[in-house]
Amino acid sequence: MDPKFIIDAADFAAALLFILGLKRMSSPVTARNGIVVAGWGVLVATLASFLYLFGVSAEAQPHLSTNLALAIAALVVGVAWAWWSGKRVAMTAMPQMVALYNGMGGGAAACIAAVELSGREALTTGRLIPALIGALIGSVSLAGSLIAWAKLDGRINKTLYLTGQQFINGAILAATVAAGLVVVLSPGGQANSALVIGYFVGALIYGVLATLPIGGADMPVVISLYNALTGLAVAIEGYVLQKPVLVIAGVVVGAAGSLLTLLMARAMNRSIANVLFSRFGAPATAGSTEMHGSMKPVEASDAAINMRYSSRVLIIPGYGLAVAQAQYKLYEFVKLLQAAGVEVKFAVHPVAGRMPGHMDVLLAEAGVPYDLMKELDEVNDEFASTDVALVIGANDVVNPAARTDKSSPIYGMPILNADHAHQVYVIKRGQGKGYSGVENELFFADNCNMVYGDAQAVLVKFIAAIKELGAAA
Repeated sequence: MDPKFIIDAADFAAALLFILGLKRMSSPVTARNGIVVAGWGVLVATLASFLYLFGVSAEAQPHLSTNLALAIAALVVGVAWAWWSGKRVAMTAMPQMVALYNGMGGGAAACIAAVELSGREALTTGRLIPALIGALIGSVSLAGSLIAWAKLDGRINKTLYLTGQQFINGAILAATVAAGLVVVLSPGGQANSALVIGYFVGALIYGVLATLPIGGADMPVVISLYNALTGLAVAIEGYVLQKPVLVIAGVVVGAAGSLLTLLMARAMNRSIANVLFSRFGAPATAGSTEMHGSMKPVEASDAAINMRYSSRVLIIPGYGLAVAQAQYKLYEFVKLLQAAGVEVKFAVHPVAGRMPGHMDVLLAEAGVPYDLMKELDEVNDEFASTDVALVIGANDVVNPAARTDKSSPIYGMPILNADHAHQVYVIKRGQGKGYSGVENELFFADNCNMVYGDAQAVLVKFIAAIKELGAAA
């Protein structure tokens, strides 16, 4: 059988598996299976690529064994590292791992472009320009994703914003594009190798400088944005290589990432233009609203007993829950409340945690049923009739300043209406501010009490208090 026919059939099957996998990822119930299905698609496409060995030209035969050895070595190293790191990564570190893997995808697209440009005498103008565009986008995604990883992993702890940052970024991008134009306009597509290298270096520098000023609170948008760029770069390089499977996979990832970026930007009340250009990452101001009242601490046992005798409790998870790895104790506490006849639901903000879906995955890991997880739009009206809202490690997503303080950097961001509940308890390790650096008005409200301590330690006390109450009865 003709190897080319097998390759084309495998690519078609892989493309179908990618699309089916992404479709199943749209629901928490089928998401795990969707990842497996898409993974099979990657495996099929990877194995089929080795069939190109049968069509190697006579000129390339001397390099065949070397190239084959390099390809196998890369696969072994990549699979081993991914398996090892994937098995040991903590849920709190999942966002930075996603950012890192996403950067690798962009880097792979940039490497493909580099190989094609190194032999660009074989490229027509119609393929040379896409190769350069893919190189630019892939390099920016690689560099930006690595900075996002470093910020999320705590390796870069400061938001670096230079005077004239936008002008500097614009100048570097313009110089990079100009270098690309010189390559395109060179006779026969020929250009000095140093110019091509400069093109890649400029793209990488732009990716670094564009991401360094971005604050941690904006990381959910950053991750989804670079995910979309990686997909776009892969699709473009698929066109250059005349590989439909790469085009389809890239377009699917790029479209999904773009949609997610729009949803995340809307959830943070940002326009895409704002995200990409002027104010994205500008130093935040603290807001002008003066805090009235004081934070009122309460014992963990008192809070637990109050929830035990409530009719309805809404729980708002945040990054503090992930840091404490307290999702298992939380669900144990929830089951005790449910056994006592309390209606319990989880109110999950779209940008809770450090990446889209972070809290959903965290709760699912502990066995929380999907029907208990409610999104902002479907649960917000229920707070007014809720006895207790329990906030665990969340901050900006429940800050009423987003509704009232026009000088606040989070003004206009849709928030969960925790302050509308009859009583609010906030589990927090200390009196620090949220990721955006904004003081939370909710913590000073008359109907709010603070339960200080590590989330897991506090939840252990919650559970003990409920059990003691049951034993005494």
